[in-house]
Amino acid sequence: MADVYDFDSFLRYEALVTWLDQLADKHPALVTIETYGQSHQGRDLLIVTVTDSSTGGHGTKPAHWIDANIHSVELTASVAACRVLQHLVDGFTAGDEQVVRALQTRTFYVVPRVNPDGAEWAMADSPQFRRSSVRHWPLADGHRWPGHQSEDIDGDGRILQMRLADDDGQWVPHPDDARLLVPVPLDGIAGGTQRYRLFGEGTIEDFDGFTMPKPRPPQGLDMNRNFPAGWGTSVPGSGDHPLSEPEIDALIRAMVARPNICGFNAFHTSGGVLLRPSSTKSDSALPPNDVWVWKELAKRGSEFTGYPAHSVYEDFTWDPTETMSGASDDWAYEHLGVYGWTTEFWDLVHAATGEKASTHFWYTGPTDAEALAVVRWLDGQPGGARTVGFVDWYEFDHPQLGPVELGGWNDLYSWVNPPLHLLKAEVDGHGAFAVAQALAAPCLDIKYTDVKQLGPDTWQVSVGIANVGWLPTQVTEKAKKDGIVRPVAVELAGAEIVSGSARIELGQLDGAIAARFNRGDGGAPERALASWVVRCPAGTELSVTASHQRAGTKAAVITT
Repeated sequence: MADVYDFDSFLRYEALVTWLDQLADKHPALVTIETYGQSHQGRDLLIVTVTDSSTGGHGTKPAHWIDANIHSVELTASVAACRVLQHLVDGFTAGDEQVVRALQTRTFYVVPRVNPDGAEWAMADSPQFRRSSVRHWPLADGHRWPGHQSEDIDGDGRILQMRLADDDGQWVPHPDDARLLVPVPLDGIAGGTQRYRLFGEGTIEDFDGFTMPKPRPPQGLDMNRNFPAGWGTSVPGSGDHPLSEPEIDALIRAMVARPNICGFNAFHTSGGVLLRPSSTKSDSALPPNDVWVWKELAKRGSEFTGYPAHSVYEDFTWDPTETMSGASDDWAYEHLGVYGWTTEFWDLVHAATGEKASTHFWYTGPTDAEALAVVRWLDGQPGGARTVGFVDWYEFDHPQLGPVELGGWNDLYSWVNPPLHLLKAEVDGHGAFAVAQALAAPCLDIKYTDVKQLGPDTWQVSVGIANVGWLPTQVTEKAKKDGIVRPVAVELAGAEIVSGSARIELGQLDGAIAARFNRGDGGAPERALASWVVRCPAGTELSVTASHQRAGTKAAVITT
């Protein structure tokens, strides 16, 4: 791989590690890389930490978390995570005011690829597409049930579609472009029109000559249903129990070990949208302050990325009686009490037509008109043979079905990910959104110190602590109501405490957001004062440390 990565390709695991190492080597004062676990197949799971180390260690500052590519074929997500990293180091080096301020006062934790095993399968010379994990589940022996199994049957490095002429087929050629197959309309089709059965490219296990079931693949896990929030056996692919998968167990342990995380964003494809919790509850069932803050953050996100924002439950749920739970953004909100997002990169319908796809696209697919527009748009895009988004049909002698045709959608480079030459433009802007979210986090500072002499060797020492961030120290109303976050604490050392405790808890502090609701008459809810009476000689240096698990740690020296 070249030293310079221009975000115009998908990096396989070794190339990704090389690029990350080069980034850290080039910016040692900003970037560090750690291994936080191993994948099912034994690959190191990597977390990249970015902060200005000259202003404090990563754990002393409020942090923003990003992870990507939990689903194997969603490779754009990994590109986007790398682009965020590049945005941070380039912005800091160039003196970008927002980025410099963010790295001096905040930390970014970025996991560029949650699921390296699945991504390697997707990018292999002979690819296999799985929802996420490559582990055999629910049957450990990898038994293949009768029916259609997706795979690259002609060995050309692509998994396309497969069509079979059938008088009762559910698909017919579009009248304006015979290459495109569309579903039979509700009133049927005139006699003489060629109809087809349409499948993904693959083989038929134990073909009985007539039926063609579609079982889940032997690797049936969905890692984004393995989180503890609302986990259940009725959710497809949820695993044997919450955190049953090593990748998710390690990810959650890494996050919990970093209690300074104040915001969360999981990068996925596709849809070209910013999705927010809840997946299982309406907005009316959430604290109204939290919904309001999400919408404020969404305004900034849409400004930087061009993506609209939606509630998963309100806008993307097809059947509210059967919600999808066990997702990472729900867990971040419900268990950590931070604002979580799922960014779904890339809307092919929008690229082709200028109009957003329906929020129920994942269920209904494109309209016939949208599909036709997409085919014609893809025809005009450059790319090598393997990366062409729509492929003209060609004959193939199938081992079970006999003569068929392969072609149609090359999903990996059409619906799931953009054509490679559009990758960089698609992911640009999300670094700026990450910076904006990080700067909204609560942030402690010591703003006031005072020493009053009470006697020959007795002093009253006072320290004023402020939250200089936008959000309150507990971040969300959910966290406040559930008691998820510990209070601000201030500790004095270096002298005998005459009365009371050296460590004082000050509760939670509001942020600048409070001004929106107090109408200029709210006092100073972002401030608190700690006082001690101490005994020590004049000229003694006392150390004071203010700390909060999310809002960071600040220290000062006070001389009596």
